[in-house]
Amino acid sequence: MVAAAMEIFADRGFAAARLEEVAARAGVSKGTLYLYFPSKEELFKAVIRAAILPNLQQAEALVASAGGPCFPVLERLLRMVARLIATTRMAVIPRLVIAEAGNFPELAAFYHREVIRRGFGVLGGLLRRGMESGEFRPMELDPSVRLIVAPLLMSAVWRTSFDGVDGEPPMDVAALVEVHIDNLRRILLRDAGSQTGRAGAGEDAP
Repeated sequence: MVAAAMEIFADRGFAAARLEEVAARAGVSKGTLYLYFPSKEELFKAVIRAAILPNLQQAEALVASAGGPCFPVLERLLRMVARLIATTRMAVIPRLVIAEAGNFPELAAFYHREVIRRGFGVLGGLLRRGMESGEFRPMELDPSVRLIVAPLLMSAVWRTSFDGVDGEPPMDVAALVEVHIDNLRRILLRDAGSQTGRAGAGEDAP
């Protein structure tokens, strides 16, 4: 049912999606769907939990278990997210939340609490560790986290909004994230020359 809901929300948007369509796609009755999900909002929360939280838990585990320099860990995180944006329908979720935040503030609060706050915590903890070890330059954590995340959010919104529109070619998310990583290497590292190339290239999972 959750997989069917993901397809309907991605195709229709949150506001236009109907539970009858989800039930039909899942091959169950509407009554059965309501037994598990009493509202469309609860069903959308279940989609978020299923699509995003396992990847967030993977990122948390990666940061918690990684030793040594922090920048290669940051590279792996960014490449992991870029791969998900480029190859899965998960990328539509941030766009839907942004579009419906004003009309459904409870959904926005849920997404902020379950996804944004936790994701920012993972990234902020990694940056803090890098500063404490002397690997990273001193920085303001909150704006730095937001600026690191911003190109990924833009990629998700762009790919699910403009790819194929008016002849627009698909966004090369992998290329974008490599440029982002190169820029971050120069900005974050105290000695940018100490890490040349793309350490950990292609490693997007623990």
